[in-house]
Amino acid sequence: MPPVLATPASLAADLRGLGVRQGGVLLVHSSFRAVRPVEGGPRGLIEGLLQAIGPRGTLVMPSWAGDDDAVFDPAASPVTPDLGVVAEAFRHLPGVLRADHPASFAALGPRAAEVLRDQLPLPPHIPASPVGRVHDLDGQVLLLGVCHDANSTVHLAELMAGVPYGIPHHVTVLRDGRPVRVDYLENDHCCERFALLDAPLRTAGRQAEGRVGAAEARLVASRDVVAAALRLLIADPLVFLHGPEDDCEECDAARASVAG
Repeated sequence: MPPVLATPASLAADLRGLGVRQGGVLLVHSSFRAVRPVEGGPRGLIEGLLQAIGPRGTLVMPSWAGDDDAVFDPAASPVTPDLGVVAEAFRHLPGVLRADHPASFAALGPRAAEVLRDQLPLPPHIPASPVGRVHDLDGQVLLLGVCHDANSTVHLAELMAGVPYGIPHHVTVLRDGRPVRVDYLENDHCCERFALLDAPLRTAGRQAEGRVGAAEARLVASRDVVAAALRLLIADPLVFLHGPEDDCEECDAARASVAG
């Protein structure tokens, strides 16, 4: 039996049933492939999200380009394919603001400028970043067809906890009209073990789960994500890294940065 075609209205009803707040700030990580079929494609999904939060709500999505050697242009740089077609479609919508730095997010709604107000945040998920501002504003995080390994708010918790690992990264910015490379250390790893957050959030009743269109969705307050992650990190600062026996190249590099 073919999947039912979702409409913006049906998606909005699914989202409200999940617990999306009207008038709130909603940070979305999504996989359109998991949600489809949707009337209107990715823009139909975005319309459903906007209907769910209402005109007083603010919708936020990641919007970085992923090319560290190119100067980021908020008007022209495409969203990295890793973020999916919904994030790319969102940046093109009328009225959407996009941060003008390489660690970019995009936002639409009354709090958009507030979410995006910071200068270049390095590492990208410090409290003075779009993810940090969603946390400050008591926003919600929607994982739509994706799991916590896509949840950038967990990186905020890592930085708040002062995790000891950091991988060299760089971005390219314009200074006095010339491209300049800026090096920094990022709390980078494979992120698969962010899935450890499912159990404590469910047990505490802090994570709503259900279907939105054809996708499995998780909805949780940004502050609850951070609180749950901090509890795990206080007990073990390396809790989100695979062990040496797991043969994970990215986590091995993060562990090596601690030893180094």
